[in-house]
Formats: sequence, C-alpha cells, structure tokens
Amino acid sequence: MPSSSVILVSKCTVCPEHKSTVKSLKLSVSDLPMLSCQYIQKGVLLTRPPLSLPIDSLISLLKQSLSTALTYFPPLAGRFETDADGHVHIVCNDAGVEFIHARAKHFLVRDTLSPADVHACFKQFFAYDGLLSYAGHFKPLAAVQVTELADGIFIGCTVNHSVTDGTSFWHFFNTFADITKGAKKITKLPNFNRDTVFNSPVVLRVPEGGPKLTFSGDEPLRERIFRFNREAIRKLKCRANNQTQKSTNGQVLDVTEILGKMSNDNWNINNGENGLDNGKITSVLEKYLKNNVSKTLDSETGVPNSATEISSFQSLSAQLWRSVTRARKLPPSKSTTFRMAVNCRHRLEPKLDSHYFGNAIQSIPTVASVGELLSRDLRWCAELLHKNVVAHDDDTVKRGVNDWENNPRCFPLGNFDGAMITMGSSPRFPMYENDFGWGRPLAIRSGKANKFDGKISAFPGRDGAGTVDLEVCLSPETMAGLESDTEFMQYVSGMA
Repeated sequence: MPSSSVILVSKCTVCPEHKSTVKSLKLSVSDLPMLSCQYIQKGVLLTRPPLSLPIDSLISLLKQSLSTALTYFPPLAGRFETDADGHVHIVCNDAGVEFIHARAKHFLVRDTLSPADVHACFKQFFAYDGLLSYAGHFKPLAAVQVTELADGIFIGCTVNHSVTDGTSFWHFFNTFADITKGAKKITKLPNFNRDTVFNSPVVLRVPEGGPKLTFSGDEPLRERIFRFNREAIRKLKCRANNQTQKSTNGQVLDVTEILGKMSNDNWNINNGENGLDNGKITSVLEKYLKNNVSKTLDSETGVPNSATEISSFQSLSAQLWRSVTRARKLPPSKSTTFRMAVNCRHRLEPKLDSHYFGNAIQSIPTVASVGELLSRDLRWCAELLHKNVVAHDDDTVKRGVNDWENNPRCFPLGNFDGAMITMGSSPRFPMYENDFGWGRPLAIRSGKANKFDGKISAFPGRDGAGTVDLEVCLSPETMAGLESDTEFMQYVSGMA
C-alpha cells in the first residue's frame, strides 16, 4: 500500500488469463530458507509514455499484460499451503496478484535521481513493505505497483522470495515487459521441474505464526549507488591479477600503468614520440590486451593462465570488502565475513535448466581477520573470494543441501557481529531489458526490503559493456568512512 505522500488511485487483483496447468510445487531446500526473508522489491524508473498512450490506457494495458504473463508463471498467482506432514507447497490456484495504481505527481524524475543518497521516495513505490515470505500462506505471492510521477513512471515489482531468486524474478519481469511491448510469443519459458537435487523430504519446522525477521530493520542506514565504468573495472581486475609482463626488450609492462599514461599523456601519443605514431602504439597495446589482459600470470613461469583468473566482479567485491572493513575501524584480531550469493543452475552436473523457476542459490561465506585483510594487497583478498567461488561445484552444492537437511533452518540474513558484508543480486541480470514499449529504464531501484548495515546489491550499469552499479547500505558512520576512502573512491565513476 502506498504511503500517505503517495496517492492511491486504485487497487485490484489480476488473475492469469488462462487456467493453470501446473497444480502444485513443493518448496525446495533452496526455497524454504527464504521464508524468513522479506519479499523481493525491485523496480524500473521510466520516462513518461507518449501522448498516444494516456495513463488510463497504460494501466489497462499493464493489467492485461500482467494477466498474460501470469499464464506463463502460474506459481506467482498461487498461495502457500502447508500439508499435514509439514511440507510447504505453492498451490497454483489462480488466486491472482495485487495490482496498485498510485500517483506521486510532486516528484520529477531528475529530483528522484539527484540526491547523493538514494531518494527515500522509492521505498514508497512498492507493495508489501516489511512482509515476510511466510506470509504467502495468506497474502498474494506477488504485487505490481505503477506510480505516476510528474514526468515519468515507476513500475515496482514485489515477489515472494521463497518463490523466486533473482534469476527467476527478472525472467518474470522481462516477460511482463516484453508482452506489454507487444511480444506475441514467449521464447524463454520457465521450467517448473522439481526433480532436482534441491527436492527434499526434510521438513522445516517453524514457530507458530511463522519465522521472525533475522535482523532489526530499524537501524539507521544510508544508501548510495556507486557506479563503476568499464575502464575502472578493468583497472581493478588488472590490479587484482597482478598483470605485469615482460616485453620483448626485457622491460616489465604494467597494463594499468600503460592505460593510465595513455589517458594522461595525449601530446606524446598524438605526436608520435620515439618514432611511433598513435596507430602503432594503439595496435601494439590492443594486441597485448587481447592476448593477455584477461589472463593472470603463473607465479613460476610468467605465462598467462586463465585457470587462475580473478574475475572483474571478484576484484570489485574484494576492493569493497577491504574499504568497508577499513571504514568500520574494527580491531585487527576480529574476523570479517564477505557473503556472496551464487547461482547453482550451471554448477550442478547435469546442469539445471537456465530458466528453472524458483530459488537455485547458495551463499558462499569468505572469512578473514581484519588485520590480514587490510595489511595484504588486493590480490590476496580477491584470491580468497575467487577460490571459494571456483570451488563451489556440483559436490559443494550437494554438500550444502546435505548440511541443510541435517539442520533445517531459515536463512540468517543480517550483520550479526558488525563485521559482515552480504552481496546479493548480480550485474548479469537483464534489468535494463525491461522495455515496456517506450524505451529502456532510466534507472533501477529497490525498496526497503532485506536491507541492513552491510547489505550490497549489484546491478548492471545502464551503459552496459561491463559497467557495474553497487547499491550500498551502511551505517551513517561507515558510509562516511567509505566516501573518504581514496583507494575505493578512485574507481568510482559516478554516484546516483
């Protein structure tokens, strides 16, 4: 329900266009732990539709498109039901989802994007604020809120976290947008197969009335979005991989140093110092980058070795971990944890269908002492993350399932010792592909759900091409320290 500063225009239930052929889906080992998490809240900020599509016509179109989309995603229109044995099922009964039309005409798009911190208005553009996923027993499993701004539209999608992970969430959201835009056929159909390693006879016992939120939700927070362009990401990756190589004349070449000098020494390059014109320098560098920039060097041979490559995102995550930990001013002996959610679909053997609908994620914790994390270099930190991610294979996924079956529990979301960071979402999610028919989103924003000191969400940058936006939630004191951290801020290309 919109807050008092947002006017409610209408509210209704939207049901699937056709009856569901899927009857019931049992929640899996990956779905059940999310019952204590709040509903996912993600949305897209769009320009105002053309005059040929007045708001009443748009609302009608969106309702019809949502109804059609739910035909392909019938679990979202269902409800939870716990059977006599304690197993929780999604009953695909076509009960429908909530659709809200709201108005906030006092907000201009530029005003919502201009503050240093994320504008508080976005938290008013989503339904089911604070609702835990267990509430799917008596509440809709999804809701869409369309909020009119003075010169734009915000479409906020709220989905039960025990029904979808990020992959499935954006699959549905993209499909909804495609249908609104006029798609007549959906080529990427969701897969509802439950014959997977995550299917289990084990029951999760919850207290009467359901599980409780595992973090306070009332702590003061600041929320900023830090942008990283392709060049900054490349420099971070080179630094994390210690990418240096000997040239043909025996000199040691540092890729980041070369790139930096090229960008800051235009006169020498453009005027062909040392008898080389700009084209030849560029050609040589491009050839080197093509052959070596994405490969680390074996510590003994100096030969590029892609098997040990630290990824761009691992490099960025490592830098964030170091800088946030430094800003927290923790004692050197204290342990700090960086927790990263990983998609298990492609890690299993055989692989799950890439469009498997539901949760297929596990959390990878990486632990280090504060003293080591800050005294070592970026590569040391990035390697810790890299090794844990690479090691998370089919056997590791199955061990995680067995561990949960031996001790069924809800996911402990939060920062329990003041030294934790939790990374969610992914820059690989197709967030900016949500074109409803009049252009790509101007920005991606989330609601209040599942946010605490140390919660980070990764989004793709709007420019694509390897750019990344990090939505960072920290205590006010820690955020101020991060903003003053020169090692971190040198890579930030913008804030929103």
